[in-house]
Amino acid sequence: MGVPVAVVGASGYAGGELLRLLAGHPGMDVVAATAHSNAGQPLADLHPQLVSYGDLVLSEASPDVLAGAELVFIALPHGASPAVAAELPDRTKVVDLGADYRLRDAEAWQRYYGVPHAGTWTYGLPELPGHRGRIAASHRVANTGCYAVAIITALAPLIAAGLVSPHDVVVVAASGTSGAGRVVKPHLLAAEVSSDLTPYRVGCHQHVPEILQATGASTLSLTPMLAPMARGILASVTALPATAGLTEQDVRAVLADAYSDEPFLHLLPAGRQPRTAATLGSNSVHLQAALYANSGRVIVTSAIDNLGKGAAGQAVQNANLMLGLAETAGLSANGVAP
Repeated sequence: MGVPVAVVGASGYAGGELLRLLAGHPGMDVVAATAHSNAGQPLADLHPQLVSYGDLVLSEASPDVLAGAELVFIALPHGASPAVAAELPDRTKVVDLGADYRLRDAEAWQRYYGVPHAGTWTYGLPELPGHRGRIAASHRVANTGCYAVAIITALAPLIAAGLVSPHDVVVVAASGTSGAGRVVKPHLLAAEVSSDLTPYRVGCHQHVPEILQATGASTLSLTPMLAPMARGILASVTALPATAGLTEQDVRAVLADAYSDEPFLHLLPAGRQPRTAATLGSNSVHLQAALYANSGRVIVTSAIDNLGKGAAGQAVQNANLMLGLAETAGLSANGVAP
């Protein structure tokens, strides 16, 4: 019998991916799965791929329903997690996949999200220096945002090593439609997305303050784009070199040193670029580095599965640490192809 866990927000894409990963987890057992508007429906009606849960029926999230869980995953839109977390006893460990508890700066939170700041929990990106131990010691962990994972892992080691300037970081990134959630919206219809690439939230994406907080960057411009694919993020992160004579080998050496012992972060061989298809279904980040020939700017490209390392996989990784389980339990570094 594994550690009893619950998933709040099980009807969404991230909640469904959580349940998929937990179905094969050797150390956790799902004792409750909840959904608000879909409460009372069989899980299979919403996630027919999850056959191992049999006739499980979704419940309303209530203290009684969640009482049997030692750890609760909350997979709700921003602004919705605090009401659930407030009803859980202090002894219950929580991983929040939403944004509510990621930021330390209440003013930045208000500016980007437009709702009151709920507080700050331990930031859930184990690969940042010192964070693995903090996560393991915490009862409340805020999962990293999807764009944030792809960008922070590409940028943070370079700023920390003094290789690139923290000023004027420029990022262009594309995400699959599952990043927008499961609510029906006209611009996410197949006929609208197919054969199209569309920028959105230009100049004000909500993951920017999170990225600044985690990397030490002072200014960052992020242009996100909606790509005609279901899942995945590909990011191109560029920064100005902070030292003269910087080479591609210098950048690769810093990334290699930072992630050489990490099971889910992979610096690809020189010349091989990250691809979203290669990370599909995995908890991996694929990274590559280059110097732009005529500007000297450092470029790090990264790819993740936004529902894997960008959401559910990351949440399971954090939960493993919080519960004293093997950090890689229930997770794969290998993607699914084709």
